[in-house]
Amino acid sequence: MKVELAEQVPVRPCVLVFAGLDPSGGAGIQADIEAIGAIGAHALPIVTALTVQDNDRVFAVNPVEATILQHQANVLTDKIRIAAVKIGIVGNRANAEAIAGVIQGLRQRQPELPVVLDTVLGSGHGYALAEGGPEQALASLIALATLIAPNLPEAARLCAGVHGVEKQARHLLSLGSANVLIKGGHGGGNTVVNRWFAQGETHSWNWPRLQGEFHGSGCTLASAIAGLLAQGMTMRSALERAQAFCQHALASSYAIAPGQRVPNRRYEK
Repeated sequence: MKVELAEQVPVRPCVLVFAGLDPSGGAGIQADIEAIGAIGAHALPIVTALTVQDNDRVFAVNPVEATILQHQANVLTDKIRIAAVKIGIVGNRANAEAIAGVIQGLRQRQPELPVVLDTVLGSGHGYALAEGGPEQALASLIALATLIAPNLPEAARLCAGVHGVEKQARHLLSLGSANVLIKGGHGGGNTVVNRWFAQGETHSWNWPRLQGEFHGSGCTLASAIAGLLAQGMTMRSALERAQAFCQHALASSYAIAPGQRVPNRRYEK
């Protein structure tokens, strides 16, 4: 017998997440679930790849079959309203194309559906996180993204031959993404500068550079942004609040072994 939800039961907006499984628990789908939950939304996690890694290094990436991703997404989207989509590593081009198909189907019903693409091209030590070249795997998704969020090395790789953050951002906007956030964590100095670019609008945020290295910071930020957009926040407000959340998570990070620390994504007001 079907039981209806009582009127007083709260309903959280849902974020459909495509990302890899990190068995260390610091990055990937677990980071996405934690950040989205902490920020007030609910994650619907679909694993794109099974990785072999610890809190420092990636040793292997094993993509999940695209047909499985498609089947999982179809079952979820047939019943559950999707308020945003967050994409991390895709594993290979077939998975990227399957994800693109899911987004295109959702956009037929929800033209303004926010899509946040964390353009993860490699691990912190350079291990490629997609078969056949990550840049090529992401090509079908950049044009569908409401926001892409590369760090400085990723922006350079995605914009081969284009030099300078502003020119790279304009190039990425020309590929179809509505917003670009270029993260400055890989820069030098005592301040991290994150720069947002949209058509006719730019803004930058300065954050104190924290000591040490962190595992899953990009996942944390992108997922927090997606969770806030899912709740109806404007892009600029979502970017500001998500960065503050991520900075707090990094400042209160913890260790599970020597090497990179894990962001503390437990939300504390």
